Amino acid sequence: MNESSSVQAARVRIGCAGWSISAAHRDVFGPGDSMLARYATVFDAVEINSSFYRPHQRKTYERWAASVPADFRFSAKLPKSISHEARLHRAGPLLEPFIEEVSGLGAKLGGLLLQLPPSLAFDARTAATFFRLLRARWNGGCVCEPRHASWFAPAATQLLRKHAIGRVGADPALSEDARVPDGDGSWRYWRWHGSPRMYYSAYTPSALAELAGQIATTADGGETWAIFDNTAAGHAIGDARSLQSLLAAHRGRVAAP
Repeated sequence: MNESSSVQAARVRIGCAGWSISAAHRDVFGPGDSMLARYATVFDAVEINSSFYRPHQRKTYERWAASVPADFRFSAKLPKSISHEARLHRAGPLLEPFIEEVSGLGAKLGGLLLQLPPSLAFDARTAATFFRLLRARWNGGCVCEPRHASWFAPAATQLLRKHAIGRVGADPALSEDARVPDGDGSWRYWRWHGSPRMYYSAYTPSALAELAGQIATTADGGETWAIFDNTAAGHAIGDARSLQSLLAAHRGRVAAP
């Protein structure tokens, strides 16, 4: 497959962590009955972070799914009770209610996000047991954002691939390996938190152009997501819209005769 056909075939979704719309950006969104419905007039993906902190009733997820277009997708962050408190141990009873609740999104659930605490080192037995428990309950897309250097060793990458778990490409990154998605390649997931100040800083045009180039050159027909988590000062929407424009321009260049 040549570069032009690869970029055209790939699905790239761009969005934010949450659907809050600041006053500075309200004019770029279309009308809607809720903030989420308005958000979905510009973006086709969103990451649900609130599920990390507290459970939501299934009917809440169903209401969210009903308020967005058919082609819109959600990713949902696994609860901190699993990742940070239980630290992946004996997680079956914790996974059951979460999967039941989030399944209210139906076909609009694009996948699950597991973010690990910086103190959680890779342990092959613990990780393998957890991933088996997860895969027994969920066979859709799943990505992991580890934040300990041991998770970037070959053994950890192999285990992620074995269980069809992607590894997030994060910024700021622990290392060069952490900057780009790895693990299972069927769902590439970039998660940009803001730099130099996490959650607060906007990205420079050159940084966004570099990300657009990475996404475009790795697109191969699978699905790619780029989620901006620099929401604290309201920069995520502007950065996500800039990335949309950069990728559209890149597609135009590679498709030109």
